[in-house]
Amino acid sequence: MGAKRRTRATVAVSDARTSAMSISRRSCATCVLHVLYGSVSDVLEPSGRERIFNKVFGVLVGLGLGARHNYLLQVRGRTTGRVYSTPVNVLEFRGKRFLIAPRGRTQWVRNAEATGHVVLKRGSSRQSFRIRAVSNEEKPQILKAYLDRFRLTVQRYFPVPAGSGAQAFRDIADRYPVFELLPANGTPR
Repeated sequence: MGAKRRTRATVAVSDARTSAMSISRRSCATCVLHVLYGSVSDVLEPSGRERIFNKVFGVLVGLGLGARHNYLLQVRGRTTGRVYSTPVNVLEFRGKRFLIAPRGRTQWVRNAEATGHVVLKRGSSRQSFRIRAVSNEEKPQILKAYLDRFRLTVQRYFPVPAGSGAQAFRDIADRYPVFELLPANGTPR
């Protein structure tokens, strides 16, 4: 009676922990999480330095400083209802405007998908938009244009070098959420 009964779940967790412990110390924490939980987040988290830079840059963009393509993206949290902000580059491509998430399915992406709209702010100007998720078939040309245009700031998030052909983005397109910005009132731009 004193012996614990091992269920399939405890065996799986035990085996996963043993496998995780056998991974060398040089391996990344993400690998350990992958072994323990069976999946890895599709998000590249910013470093502490990048978080500080994003906060400072976000304040400057919010005040109206920055390049023409820099905006402060505001999106309502899907569970809290709180408005979250992050600086973004807006790509103008073939007469349309796009938001691309080079870090993957970040929190702003999940919040935007849940609410269906975003606000772009720069200085005292605020523009509301509905969003349309771009299909993987449409993404290669957009991702190529995005990387070519903003290579200095986003190249580190792409395994494909700037200047590559659109076909190089076909296999990685599903890693990068892309949204077309549509007028909030539903009229075409």
